[in-house]
Amino acid sequence: MTQPLPAQGQPWDAVRARMTDMAGGDVKWRDGKAAVYVFNAGEDLDRVQKEAYALFASENGLGPAAFPSLARMEQEVLGFGLGLLHAPEGAAGAMTSGGTDSILMAVKAARDFARKERGLTGQLNIVLPRSAHPAFDKACLVMEIEIRRTPLKAFLADPEAMEAAVDEATIMIVGSAPCFPFGLIDPIEALGALAERRGLWLHVDACVGGYIAPFVRMNGGDVPPFDFEVPGVSSMSADLHKYGYCAKGASTVFFRSEALRKHMIFTVSDWPAGKMTTPTLAGTRPGGAIAAAWAVMNYLGVEGYRQRHGMVTRAREQIEAGVRERGFQVIGAPQLGITAFTHPDVDGLAILGQLYQRGWVTSAVTEPRGLHLMLSPVHLSVADQYLADLDWATEAARSGGGTGGAAVGYGR
Repeated sequence: MTQPLPAQGQPWDAVRARMTDMAGGDVKWRDGKAAVYVFNAGEDLDRVQKEAYALFASENGLGPAAFPSLARMEQEVLGFGLGLLHAPEGAAGAMTSGGTDSILMAVKAARDFARKERGLTGQLNIVLPRSAHPAFDKACLVMEIEIRRTPLKAFLADPEAMEAAVDEATIMIVGSAPCFPFGLIDPIEALGALAERRGLWLHVDACVGGYIAPFVRMNGGDVPPFDFEVPGVSSMSADLHKYGYCAKGASTVFFRSEALRKHMIFTVSDWPAGKMTTPTLAGTRPGGAIAAAWAVMNYLGVEGYRQRHGMVTRAREQIEAGVRERGFQVIGAPQLGITAFTHPDVDGLAILGQLYQRGWVTSAVTEPRGLHLMLSPVHLSVADQYLADLDWATEAARSGGGTGGAAVGYGR
């Protein structure tokens, strides 16, 4: 439908009041009522994000010669990420707008590498577990690549099933660290061995885990090898605007070498304005997102991240203990910020709908049907409230309450 532009401009105070009024029905994420979409690590980080973003809101990452400050900040952010993820000397990457962007660019690089370096033609494919993110489906739809999803084993990628699906036209295999549905880290070492044995490109989707797993390990968590320390890993995606606690939209895509990264880059010279080169899908890139990421990472440092991620771990452990006491079953053994759990007698989606009536906007899993939480530091302070509302919602669902709010989907 069309919407007429106001004939006369309105005072900012009036416009702001209307925006605040429109937000009245949004989830109260500042109160900890959201466990998806928003990562709440405290008012201080919220302030750092916004002030840093505002300082560079008009600058454009497309023009590094015009804005060398942004080029420097991006390179330092990438350096931080490469260091955390055990990248070897010569590894490279780029900042993107989000996980889907990072994954799409990794698939594009793998496709072009397969064509130019391996000489593959015709219908190409990638092999990935059923739990891998739909962003891979989107990338393959855009590039007309066949998707081959394989069954899980104990909710994890099954390397044997994946190897059985591989053929000469396979350009990439995928593992998650962790997968979004269950918060579980796939057996990346076994997938890396498969990649080396068969000469395959292994992409690790660490959009969720890339900026939390290293610090959970520093805090004593037994996180298995999942990054470039596994020799078979060719590329990785890791979202800054998730557990990096940076402003949206900011992600990173990394490659083991510049020789792999070069296949991501887009260049065209045959038009009237000269050569156009972009490292990622976007042309214009918001300077604010780059600046805010740099500011947050410098503001927190290693100790700051360890402290915030320690809060996430304690929140997850407290909630998992609470749901087990209430008869729920936690899926697998989550180690990071996501947990999912089912009830043997009550439909998880019905419980989710009842929780929505209490203002909670969380997510769900459907295989099996259950509840899903993506936790932030703020949830440590509201864990008891969530468990109390879970008691109410479970009893309401058990008594025949409808699903209420529909199961919340998840995007990247």
